[in-house]
Amino acid sequence: MAKESMKARERKRERMVARYASKRAELTKVLKSTSSDEDVVNQKWDAMMALQKMPVNGAKVRLHNRCGLTGRPRGYMRHFGISRVTFREMALSGKIPGVKKASW
Repeated sequence: MAKESMKARERKRERMVARYASKRAELTKVLKSTSSDEDVVNQKWDAMMALQKMPVNGAKVRLHNRCGLTGRPRGYMRHFGISRVTFREMALSGKIPGVKKASW
């Protein structure tokens, strides 16, 4: 079980990423433009400086998948949103519909 502070920190990052996503997308669009006019160069410079002033935790790269129940950061299964350990426990107890232990 992960510490509550780690889970809370991850939720805070998710909210921050959602808040700054559109602004960050606009700035990166300006930075990726291919024109080389002097006006565009100045816009790129301003966009780069604005991007650097944004909070670091507002970047999508900072997010880390965690188990929805235990907060475990490793062995995360995207399709179910839980870790492999939790998945196995729930599958064996019959809490996940359509999933059963393989036997041959």
